[in-house]
Amino acid sequence: PPHLHHHPITSLYMFSALTQQQTFSGCSVSSVSRQNVYGGTMGLWTLLLLHLHLAVCVSLPAPSNVSISSYNMEHILRFSPGPGTPSDAYFTVQICNSRKQQWKTVPWCAALMAGQTCNLTNKLNEVFDHYMAQARAFRTNQTSKWTKSREFQPLTDTVLGPPEFSVSGCGNCLILQIRDLSERQFEHNSQLKNLFWELDLNVKRTRDGAEFKLNLPYKHESVIPYLQPGVEYCVSVSLRSIINHNSVTSEQRCAFTSPPPPQHTRTPPDFTLSVLHLKTVSVCKMFILYLNEAGLFSAEDR
Repeated sequence: PPHLHHHPITSLYMFSALTQQQTFSGCSVSSVSRQNVYGGTMGLWTLLLLHLHLAVCVSLPAPSNVSISSYNMEHILRFSPGPGTPSDAYFTVQICNSRKQQWKTVPWCAALMAGQTCNLTNKLNEVFDHYMAQARAFRTNQTSKWTKSREFQPLTDTVLGPPEFSVSGCGNCLILQIRDLSERQFEHNSQLKNLFWELDLNVKRTRDGAEFKLNLPYKHESVIPYLQPGVEYCVSVSLRSIINHNSVTSEQRCAFTSPPPPQHTRTPPDFTLSVLHLKTVSVCKMFILYLNEAGLFSAEDR
């Protein structure tokens, strides 16, 4: 009705009702329909009220550093409050899937406080899709502009942590045993288990630091061949796929290819000389006794 056109609350309602969807970077954002505003539907006074309302409401600093970090398919959104953001301000987070092209609020991240993060693991569950996230600050009668993250694809952008493994000797080789990846790396998304994974190995000989690299297909047990028997080697492992090389290398695990040869103990020189002296004295006494009994050793010779 005409008598409600100049009421601020009515103007805000009409402003929301007149928004339309506009495609931007694969996702949709809201913008005012210029045709309705300037076509005389709302009139000059309503337009002025809208400008005044926007001047009051869009007054909080926008968040900065909105980004999605991912480790082993666990996706966390982080942000920083804009300079001058009041301490009682809250923050809300939305995400957009490039296929659906619609921003949706993350329910458990609708009222975050400064310093809190938003876990998006359950929302970014299509590993081949592209996503964007955005965050803004708000409090009573005030809000900020949206700040968007860069485009994010779970499968290619996540960082793959090192697998758990052990090494043991097998003569002139080492046996590498990998723990089941689904227990840690893929617990957040079972789709990853069916992809082709590879192991990047760095093998280092402890004795002189000589090392080489080896690439093996992922298996629970693999053999590192052509090593020297009885020598200690240290192995570090990282995991990668054809479309993701963002990996963290493990710490080294060391083992001997076979039991090292026994180390011979050296006899102290003084002890060796003492034993030799005793043996010499004993031989001389026995020789004198033999001569005496044979009558070849007279009293004058003594």
